[in-house]
Amino acid sequence: MIIGLTGGIASGKSTVARAFEALGAPWVDADDVAREVVEPGEPALAEIAERFGAEVLNSNGSLDRRALREIVFKDESERRWLESVTHPRIRERLIAHLERLAAGGAPYVLLVSPLLFESGQYQMVDRALVIDVPEALQIKRTAARDDVDDAQARAIIAAQMPRAERLARADDVLDNGGSEAEMRRQVAELDWQYRQLATRKNESDPV
Repeated sequence: MIIGLTGGIASGKSTVARAFEALGAPWVDADDVAREVVEPGEPALAEIAERFGAEVLNSNGSLDRRALREIVFKDESERRWLESVTHPRIRERLIAHLERLAAGGAPYVLLVSPLLFESGQYQMVDRALVIDVPEALQIKRTAARDDVDDAQARAIIAAQMPRAERLARADDVLDNGGSEAEMRRQVAELDWQYRQLATRKNESDPV
């Protein structure tokens, strides 16, 4: 069984995923895979450099993610072009990673993806878990973590699916606006729920 774990920027997705991992649920992060497909030598990076030029490359030929981000968050058409180049490649690699994790025998695995709904990756999962925090906390965390000002943090959030829509599409919600202990309590409850669901799913699947 595959659980899609998503949430807005700086909602704490990786922290929550590590809490699930501590209970025996392995995970793959779509952001990590997104970085893989734009590494030097990858076809996607060549296409990006051809479209935007040397300004989106570092001196060693790797992608300057900050420079690219500033371009695509100012122009929705450019963002959509970038997604058309990267999303199919990301999906292909995610499938391979998930198959590898599932072969390890865990009752369920996590697909951690900030664009679970926007990218269509929700079609790959059995349930969608949304990690939710207030927008003010997102802005504060994003500005501190990514060294951007409040305006850019707000632009990043605005480019993502609205919080209300993300919550409306969730099968499960974890409120990550409180303490770490409270987050871990919710993870433990969800872990128990997912193990029960995985058992029923396995029992109903034909051999």
